[in-house]
Amino acid sequence: MASRKKPQPIGKKLMNLRKKKKLTLKNLGNETGLAIKYISQVEKGEVTPPVSVLLQLSRALEIDSSILLREEKERAKKKKTDDYQKRTEAYTYETLTPEARHKHLKAFKIFIDPKSDHKGVSYQHIGEEFQYVLKGKIEVMVGENKNVLGPGDSLHFNSSISHKLRNISTEKAELIVVLYTP
Repeated sequence: MASRKKPQPIGKKLMNLRKKKKLTLKNLGNETGLAIKYISQVEKGEVTPPVSVLLQLSRALEIDSSILLREEKERAKKKKTDDYQKRTEAYTYETLTPEARHKHLKAFKIFIDPKSDHKGVSYQHIGEEFQYVLKGKIEVMVGENKNVLGPGDSLHFNSSISHKLRNISTEKAELIVVLYTP
């Protein structure tokens, strides 16, 4: 149909999947822990969610995460390595495992602008997360616990605990993030 000819924006795709499953915004909010207003903004294309939120939404909708991540997969095939997907005002990423459709592990290279943090929501998703810093100095809040990481440092944590990243250096931070979602 029309959606095969031209890829749908993530928000529209999300709304169609939610309605197909006969879920309200409130249902989806209860399944993910995300605010109804935030999910609505995603569906309207007003905000672009980070990968962790797309994974939460995929799990709640009982769909393969590649359905929502397909645009990034196609972009990775067609564009040069330095063409990143913009996810929030200060955060971009490049998928390192575009072929991991039905896998529990997904890897990303994350870029965070200098002296900035992720805008929007804190991240929280079922599973585990491993972060390895390549460049810059980042602060990772896992719940109330502050971790400061520099090049060569890593952190492995339970990603169902609310967490947030912040670049505290004057250079663009680069890190490898591996997500495990059961």
